[in-house]
Amino acid sequence: MRAETPEEPRSLRYGYTTGACATAVALAAAKLLLTGIATEVVEITLPRGQRVIFRLEYCRRRNGAAEAATRKDAGDDPDVTHGALVFAQVALETTPGIQFIAGEGVGTVTRPGLPVPPGEPAINPVPRRMMTAHLQELATEQAYAGGFVVTIGVENGAALAERTLNPRLGIVGGLSILGTTGIVRPFSCSAYIASIHQAIAVARANGLHHLAACTGAGSEQAMRWRYRLPDMALIEMGDFVGAVLKYLKKAPVEKLSLAGGFGKFSKLAAGHLDLHSRHSSIDLAWLAEQSGILGADAQLQSAIRAANTSLNALELARQAGLPLGDWICRLARSKALAVVDGRVAIEVWVLDRQGNPVGHAGFA
Repeated sequence: MRAETPEEPRSLRYGYTTGACATAVALAAAKLLLTGIATEVVEITLPRGQRVIFRLEYCRRRNGAAEAATRKDAGDDPDVTHGALVFAQVALETTPGIQFIAGEGVGTVTRPGLPVPPGEPAINPVPRRMMTAHLQELATEQAYAGGFVVTIGVENGAALAERTLNPRLGIVGGLSILGTTGIVRPFSCSAYIASIHQAIAVARANGLHHLAACTGAGSEQAMRWRYRLPDMALIEMGDFVGAVLKYLKKAPVEKLSLAGGFGKFSKLAAGHLDLHSRHSSIDLAWLAEQSGILGADAQLQSAIRAANTSLNALELARQAGLPLGDWICRLARSKALAVVDGRVAIEVWVLDRQGNPVGHAGFA
């Protein structure tokens, strides 16, 4: 599958979620058990009805069970699991139904607030439903009345999970098996956004009322120090402020602190909800206009338009005694409050590279 984006004229490839991969390999292994046929490819149906084919790395019998594996193709999405080997081991069970087990590299849930309860494998509901539907259909075709024990794993998953939000979410031992449509859209960073939503859900389920959504490690440390917030209250949003705000509109908390660099929050102030350079740019001309509202003369506005960076523009305003940092924070707060429909009290902190505040708009 391919898609076009305004920022990237070349055709971009869609990929497939870990949930789709897990469904494919579980079906291939179960087919081997019930039909005796080991295949090189397997076809599944995604939640929205698309039929897709996965090439298998292997499909074989082992220790009275069957196992199959495929390599995850995330397309052109920057995904930590791209290229990872997703595998399933399937065994037959006399009792009808399907039991899911976390194999090597798949985590176990330890905290409330996630889509599956503590103690369960970190296999989200949609992937579970996909696997269940495919295995039940296969059982009907083969007149099989028993059940399945399905173990899902990801090669090197424990190490890969350290590069995700899983440790903070209370998912231990590996990755989550994710996906709602089966498809990873290019540059959507869908897995990261799903992790942001899960982080908020876990914080709410554990009774936290004040969250801090931060663009990076420096701003996160600043919020941790300022408010003595626990790690569970610190949301690593990266560039996805829109994902945070849209989720909080549906599932609000009492207070939200947004923290990050001046350049990124100048984008939010201008109305952009995706702060990545691929989707929005720092607009120095717009910053010059804002400085004019604060009283900058034509010479200063011209210097800001010609600045090398947004921080350079901020420094020029500071030297002229103009509170451009605070003004941008106020505008960013206004945009954020509009997204959450006023259901959350929001403040905005703009920080320099050392984590020092260079702008602030307090809780409205």
